[in-house]
Amino acid sequence: MMRIYGQDNSELMQVSSLEAEDGKLVIRGKVFGSMPMTAKLTPREARNALKLLNPRLALFLLTFLFRK
Repeated sequence: MMRIYGQDNSELMQVSSLEAEDGKLVIRGKVFGSMPMTAKLTPREARNALKLLNPRLALFLLTFLFRK
């Protein structure tokens, strides 16, 4: 299970699964520990997310999984 935290280190979301469905990335989990949620990421929105990257952030993401 993956957890996403807010600025004050409180848990915002528990991600329980990532799936591919009809050409979309489906994210299933719970928001604030109790409310079930299903979010869908389309290819268009994923491309929009890539536009937010700058070289420094891209380098950070490449090394992110290998950090403590």
